[in-house]
Amino acid sequence: MTNTAEVQCPRSISEEDRARAQIYQLLGVLLGDPPSKELLRGLESLQGDATPLGSASKNLAALAERTALNDAEREYNSLFVGLGRGELLPYASYYLTGFLNEKPLADLRSDLMARGIKANANVKEPEDHIGTLCEIMAGIITGEFACDSDLPSQKAFFDAHLAKWAALFFTDLEKAQTAIFYTPVGTLGRAFMAVEAEGFAIQ
Repeated sequence: MTNTAEVQCPRSISEEDRARAQIYQLLGVLLGDPPSKELLRGLESLQGDATPLGSASKNLAALAERTALNDAEREYNSLFVGLGRGELLPYASYYLTGFLNEKPLADLRSDLMARGIKANANVKEPEDHIGTLCEIMAGIITGEFACDSDLPSQKAFFDAHLAKWAALFFTDLEKAQTAIFYTPVGTLGRAFMAVEAEGFAIQ
């Protein structure tokens, strides 16, 4: 969903940071568009453990295995598109102000401009869409963008644009009436936001 005017080669990062970036990227892909057949098949191989993140991953893998492509697309549209609007509005402005295209979006655009990050011209969604924000976080962690990619830079972006609302959004997704396949996506996102917030708090 994003690109930069000046893109650096991704930096060498730790396995922990690579795993973080992969989760952000997965959430971005899942929330940005209806899942493709390839994505559903890829999700089937997700591994898990006893942690909240691991449990959500296992549940997502199990649901991906038995979810038909048409059902996943229908669920995505019910949740995020709808006839007038979906069950959820996945935008920072809406969650923080109750309205779309408000100050949180303006603040984000200013931050992106300062960081040298541009939205792709073919992306119609406002930049404060949760899927776009997750993709941007992945890019910052991996050094995809021209801006600083160190922990202070990651923390600044997370605190400014995700910390105040993303966990609530993922909780709402987890509990959404029309969510089946997307229920563990909500669980995964909620658990991951908690891990990220805790990690940044001790930096």
